[in-house]
Amino acid sequence: MTVVSPSVTASPEAASASALDAALGRAAAGERLDAADAEALLGASGVQFERLLEIAGALRDAGLAASGRPGVITYSRKVFVPLTTLCRDRCHYCVFVDTPGQLLKKHKPAYMSPEQVLAVVRQGQAMGCKEVLLTLGDRPEERWPEARVWLDEHGFASTIEYVAHIARLVTAETGLLAHANPGVMSEDELRMLRPTAPSMGMMLETTSRRLFEEPGQVHFGSPDKDPDVRLAVIDAAGRERVPFTTGILVGIGETVRDRAESLVAIREAHERHVVDAQGHVQEVIVQNFRAKPRTAMQGAPDAELLEYVAAVAVARLVMGPRMRIQVPPNLSDATEFGLLVRAGADDWGGVSPLTADHVNPERPWPHLDDLARMTAELGFELRERLTAQPEFVLDAETWVDPALRPAVAALADPETGLAAPGRAAVPPASPSPTPSTVPLPSVPQSLSADRESADSHKSTAEQRGARGRTVKRLAEAAAADPLALDDAEWVALLEATGDDVDVLAATADDVRRYTVGEAVTLVVNRNLTSTGLRATETDDPATFTLDDVGAVAADAWDLGATELCVQGLLPEWEDPSGYLDIARAVKAAAPGIHLHAYRPQDVRDLADRSGLGLEGAIAALRAAGVDTVPGTGVKVLSERVRVLVAPADLEIDRWVEGITAAHRAGFRSTSVIFYGHVETAAERIAHLRRLRAIQDDTRGFTEFVPIPLPGPGGGVPLVAGRAPLDEHRAMVAVSRLLLSGSIPHVQIPWTRVGREASVVLLQSGGDDLGGTLLDGRVKPEAGIEHGLELPVTDASSMVSRLFRPFRLRTTTYGQAGAR
Repeated sequence: MTVVSPSVTASPEAASASALDAALGRAAAGERLDAADAEALLGASGVQFERLLEIAGALRDAGLAASGRPGVITYSRKVFVPLTTLCRDRCHYCVFVDTPGQLLKKHKPAYMSPEQVLAVVRQGQAMGCKEVLLTLGDRPEERWPEARVWLDEHGFASTIEYVAHIARLVTAETGLLAHANPGVMSEDELRMLRPTAPSMGMMLETTSRRLFEEPGQVHFGSPDKDPDVRLAVIDAAGRERVPFTTGILVGIGETVRDRAESLVAIREAHERHVVDAQGHVQEVIVQNFRAKPRTAMQGAPDAELLEYVAAVAVARLVMGPRMRIQVPPNLSDATEFGLLVRAGADDWGGVSPLTADHVNPERPWPHLDDLARMTAELGFELRERLTAQPEFVLDAETWVDPALRPAVAALADPETGLAAPGRAAVPPASPSPTPSTVPLPSVPQSLSADRESADSHKSTAEQRGARGRTVKRLAEAAAADPLALDDAEWVALLEATGDDVDVLAATADDVRRYTVGEAVTLVVNRNLTSTGLRATETDDPATFTLDDVGAVAADAWDLGATELCVQGLLPEWEDPSGYLDIARAVKAAAPGIHLHAYRPQDVRDLADRSGLGLEGAIAALRAAGVDTVPGTGVKVLSERVRVLVAPADLEIDRWVEGITAAHRAGFRSTSVIFYGHVETAAERIAHLRRLRAIQDDTRGFTEFVPIPLPGPGGGVPLVAGRAPLDEHRAMVAVSRLLLSGSIPHVQIPWTRVGREASVVLLQSGGDDLGGTLLDGRVKPEAGIEHGLELPVTDASSMVSRLFRPFRLRTTTYGQAGAR
């Protein structure tokens, strides 16, 4: 009798581990990976995860060396233009799109006009940008009659045709290169766009049909998210020789197998259109899902970090050494950059020094200097590229339309294909305007010329109409170029009345919308007035000791504050080392809190009384733990005004010297004006111009706060009889227009104007509400403006009335992460 031994089968866990080891072996040997390999690799953990990153990083390094740029991570300096936020799709995670009804409530046009586009692009041009990212909703005219009407009225057959017009216009007028990202495109539309944009893009996102076909899933009801349709677009782009950007979205409900198949599908489409060993997919974005409020997926968890990093590594291994693997830096915390780079990423994508990420408004871009520093800390050099990756620029004969080759060559380094260092975008020598180009508004030579040419016999109504046309023209010219107006013209805007204030505020709000974006921000903070420091306890509740300082800081941190703001001159009888002692006490008690401390006048007091000097005092404050400084302690940058209103303030030149020295030492600061007293309109304009000049020199200001001075010395209207709210609206709007492209954020001082007025001013160019000003449970009277608090829930409710996103920020306008 024969005995048959029972068969022995491996456990599912053992089989999975075996498949993963085999896939890692094939990856290390440089073999071609299939979807099963990719799926196994996406499940790596522990030691195998580390091995996955090691192999992916080595493959990236080999590819960069073969491309002639070893150790280089690239980015594109861009302007983000949201051409329209109307869309026919209904993606469950999107906050980019609006309905026509929402547009009305936001006072927002269906499409950006050519003037609005050029106004933003020219500011980006001045800041060294070379790419214009044209992003918009898919085919809105097929869902919304309002979109169809707008296109008909402006002479365009389709949204894609308008995209082509705008792309052609921005290159002709500024020399910047368009990257067209209009969603699903037919082959004919790709062919139409090719002479206008050196590169185009559309995320595949996922090949999952379940997410598209099953009710309740993220892509259900969105015809343009059919995976087969999107793969067909990627193929069509290859046939048309379009350098194309695509990628996957991680964490939207797809399975691990879906991710693997999506990456393989991109590779296969890329390989079907190879010319001289180069396929048309120029970069693969691996993007992590971030949940957004007011969406169907607002309660869904963000993509898990290690799953995301594994997807980056597997994308590198599937796509090979020559592909650029892109990770958006604003969608990850800076502490996660090391993992992403170890996983084989070699491109940060487009980063804007001017505009927000309008698709992810809650996630601000990193400052480019910070991105360069963090990239260097990871052992790589950050280099700027153009919208088309270097390989496509170097083979422009194949990949760039003849109409665009001169514009691309004008910005490219002919040796590397990267952006030529130090070369700015300029319009072609003789641009040929297209018939449908809408001219920019003309800028009058001076306000007096308008007045001299006016008919002195006009009726009052006619004169009012002429003034209104002047304000509209001036506001539009200011939006296009803040430096184009002279002082008299700025004064005319600042003194606008009646309906003209509405025009001025609306124009300024458009500038805000299309630069810093729709988000309204708030920092959770507390104040502490350093004037109250005493060596020993007193009965005065506004005073405190160093022991109290630590308790205040710890309490603020426990209550959720990320910032403690400290300012005010120490009493003459207190040792000036108290400034440093306060900083040390704060950091000892709450190491994680951001210390925003000491005005130029306070720093000067430390410098003079301690004998440290200005530079020594600034260095000592840095060593003691100060992170940023308030740019307060000045009313208006005018000696005449200072002597009359605040003679005890620091002299203007010394204030400028102090704030400039702080910026040059690496501190960032706020900036302010206190208005509504003895100053003239011209002095307000001079103040704004001087702040802009300082910013041009140091880039140290994070925001500007126009603060009305309260009575008894304040509350004086600039224009007699003008309503107080219009006084504030005009000041906020002019601040936004004159500082645009320089100081990015305009903060509304809710403690001075009240909550209801603050909502109005957020529609006049404002984008920030400052701080919560927690009183705290320890020494609440020791903070200036104690008794006034703006809870986060209240601020969120204020913003929700505007149909704008609300986010908590850091002191320097980064994303306030979970603690």
